[in-house]
Amino acid sequence: GLAFLAAPAFAENPEHLQLNKNQKQVTVQTEEGPVELTRVMTPCALNKGWLQPMIPVEGIKPVGEIEIIEALSSGNTLVIDMRTIEWRTKATIPGSIHIPYTEVADRLDELGCLKADGKWDCTGAKPFIGFCNGPVCPQSPMAMKAAVREGFPPEKIGYYRGGMLDWQALGFTTLEGMF
Repeated sequence: GLAFLAAPAFAENPEHLQLNKNQKQVTVQTEEGPVELTRVMTPCALNKGWLQPMIPVEGIKPVGEIEIIEALSSGNTLVIDMRTIEWRTKATIPGSIHIPYTEVADRLDELGCLKADGKWDCTGAKPFIGFCNGPVCPQSPMAMKAAVREGFPPEKIGYYRGGMLDWQALGFTTLEGMF
C-alpha cells in the first residue's frame, strides 16, 4: 500500500494545540490504520485557543460572510468586533464597531438596552453579529454568554464563528489602525 504522512509538512517539533477544551488529540480509524488527529499552529492561524461550538448559547444563530455583508450594507444589525484593541488595530471588518469581550456586559446600553435598578431591560435591543479571531477564539462566545446572562435576548445575536481568520482567508477588505 501507499505510505502517507499524517502530520503537517512544516514545523519539526510542533506544539500540539487544543482541539477542544478537553482534548489535544483524537485517534481516528483509517484504511491504513489508526491516525492521531492533532492541531498545530500554522502561519494562517491567528491564535491558539480551542474549537468553539457553532452555537455558544441556545438561541444564538451561527452566521457566515453573506449575513455579515447584509448586516453591514443594511445597517439593521450591528457587527461587533469583540476582540481586544491589540487585535482590532491589526485588522478588522469595515463598518464593525468595537466592544471588547470583557466590556460587553457593562455596555449593553450601546446595543439598545436600558439599565434600571441595576438590571438590564433589553426589550428594545438591536440585533448584532459578534466575531473575534475565528473558530478557536473564545472571546466573542464569552461576550455573548455574558450578554445573555445580563438579559440580552439570544435570538437577537448572530455568531460569526469564522471571524477574522475566515474573513481574511477569503480575501475580504479589512481596515487597519482602527480604535
